[in-house]
Amino acid sequence: MNITTVYCNQVNVQLKTGIDIADINYELQKLIDKSKIIDGTLNAAVVGSTSSITTIEFEPGVVEDLRRAVNKLAPPDLEYEHEKAWHDGNGHSHVQAALLGPSIALPVRNGKLTTGTWQQVVVINHDNKARKRKVEVTIIGIAKKG
Repeated sequence: MNITTVYCNQVNVQLKTGIDIADINYELQKLIDKSKIIDGTLNAAVVGSTSSITTIEFEPGVVEDLRRAVNKLAPPDLEYEHEKAWHDGNGHSHVQAALLGPSIALPVRNGKLTTGTWQQVVVINHDNKARKRKVEVTIIGIAKKG
């Protein structure tokens, strides 16, 4: 009889002033290994309203393309209503993070995070200062017996 297991942990990522992007595939796979879950789903959510999580091919050209695209969607030099209240210079950071989103769900199959050959999970800091980002990870599925 298979029993569903729930495993919770976190990954901490130090990021520079935004837009800074870090590959966390290795850390996520280590958590899958610790969980002993062989088939299920990994859910990851980055904590903070000026950060996001997604997948991309983590190579310098695509990373730079993503930076440019996100800055075109919500340019840092526009006037944001957020600035009128807080005067902290990061109105664009909140909008950019909201456009990409705070969470992701991916399959775990045969004890491995199921991503494409050129697909990595990345955490993005959009803020106008360096941040340590916490990614809350929940893995739900069938664990190895024994």
